Amino acid sequence: MNRFAIACAILVAASLPLSAYAQVTVKDPWVRATVSQQKATGAFMQLTSAQDTRLVEVKSPVAGVVEVHEMSMEKDVMKMRAIPGLDLPAGKTVELKPGGYHVMLMDLKQQMKDGDTVPLTLVVESKDKKRSTVEIKATVKPLTTAAPAGKPDHQHKH
Repeated sequence: MNRFAIACAILVAASLPLSAYAQVTVKDPWVRATVSQQKATGAFMQLTSAQDTRLVEVKSPVAGVVEVHEMSMEKDVMKMRAIPGLDLPAGKTVELKPGGYHVMLMDLKQQMKDGDTVPLTLVVESKDKKRSTVEIKATVKPLTTAAPAGKPDHQHKH
């Protein structure tokens, strides 16, 4: 390879989108199907980051509001709340699942039907506050998709 080709390759690599910088791998993204008129549902996936980073926002054109949520037990009551971000420690898989951390899609613009795909944009922030995005498509799975054994599923109303 000549010097010009090497210089071009370096310029191309330097201009890659920030998603390449994030190095966040997404595995098995899915969204729970809804019934007609239902205005909220959850999105679930496993996230693994090559470096310490934080999931700070999720966007989707199918919902008016998208938030990262946490579910926890407090005095035998399952509570759910929006959180400002979710840490993704380097090399560790963080699972977003029913009954735990998850993404809430609210003010849905359409019914989520089994087999549909939902575009999601994950916004992650590195320790030096640089933000990057990861574009994914999550498959809609049936309403009967169960929460992991021993973990109650949730209903969310706004």
